[in-house]
Formats: sequence, structure tokens, C-alpha cells
Amino acid sequence: MEHITLIKDSLPSLFSGVAVTLKITIISLFFASVLGLIFGLMSISHKKVLNALAVVYVDIMRGTPLIVQAFFIYFGLPSVLDFKIDAVVAGVIALSLNAGAYMAEIFRAGIKSIDKGQMEAARSVGLPYGKAMRKVILPQAVRRMTPAIINQFIISLKDTSILSVIGIQELTQSGEIIIASTYKAFQIWGVVAVMYFIIITTLSIVSKKIERSLSL
Repeated sequence: MEHITLIKDSLPSLFSGVAVTLKITIISLFFASVLGLIFGLMSISHKKVLNALAVVYVDIMRGTPLIVQAFFIYFGLPSVLDFKIDAVVAGVIALSLNAGAYMAEIFRAGIKSIDKGQMEAARSVGLPYGKAMRKVILPQAVRRMTPAIINQFIISLKDTSILSVIGIQELTQSGEIIIASTYKAFQIWGVVAVMYFIIITTLSIVSKKIERSLSL
């Protein structure tokens, strides 16, 4: 009975953490998609400078841990540039930049998977390169990329737990706060794990259904 009461009393705070987790994930994935599209296009550009910039960005973001990136943005930059930054804003920036590198590879691979003849056919009927990319190539590529994008959403959602180190009260941090006052680590971490499991399993099911529908 005591355990049930503890869990019941903890749910409002944990659900609040879930809301923050989802908000950060959704906002970050939006900006990550924008960055991914930009750097994905740069990586397949015929201009070597754009290629190099895309490679540098992707390698740095994928080659350093998210926790280091979060610390750098939240603690490092403000100490040098003498300004303050909100923890949530810093977390969104860090997660967006990190996920953006992976999204860039998803976009690059998705665009590359489209037969070259599609672009040649579009250009042959008079479409400029940019318009051909927007109207012909990207719609087909996005269709193929959708499962990978949803998978990145799942990864980013789990990565939000890392952002608790800079004080963001997402789901993991909410659990830590409750444990600090109740000393019931087993029960609280169990509930937190179940919440993550439900969210991620739901997204995985959605991803599989979309993947099956796209393959028809």
C-alpha cells in the first residue's frame, strides 16, 4: 500500500517530466531536421567547400559525446562570452546540433538512394536543379527516410535523459528529485523505466507500421 501511495504521489511530477522530455525532443528534432536537410544537401553538393563544411560538422557532432556538447554550450560558451543561457535552451541547442549530424546522414543516404535518372529526367524537361530537388527527389527520399527519422526521434528522446546533468527537469531529473526526498530509488526508477518503455515502444510500433505501409 505504501508503494502504491508513493507512486501515486509521484506521478504528477513524473508526468510533468514526460511533458518536458517530449517538448525538448520535438523541438530539437524539428531543428535537427532543418540542419540535417541543409548539411545533407551540402554533403552531396559538387562544391568542395560545402562538402568539407558538411564533413566537419558531422564528424565533430558524431565524434563527441552529447554530454560534452551540453556542458560546452551551457557552461563553456557563457564563461567565455560572458552571458547566461537557459538550461532548456542550451539543451535544445545541444540536442539539435547532435541529432542534426545524424539527420544529415539520413538525408544524404535518402537522396543518394533515388535513381540518378530521376534528376536527369527532371532536368531534361527544363526544371532547375533546386526545383527538381524539391519537387522530384526530396518527396521520394523523405518517403524512404521516414522510418529512419522516427528511429532518430526515439534516440533523441532517450538522449534527453543526458540533459539532466545541466539541470533540465525532464523525466530522469524528475525521478532524481523525487528519490532525493523519498529515498525510494527502486520504486521511482522502476516507474521512470516503465514510462520510457511505454513511450519508446509506442513510437517503435508506429515506425514499424509506417515502414510496412511504405513498402506496399
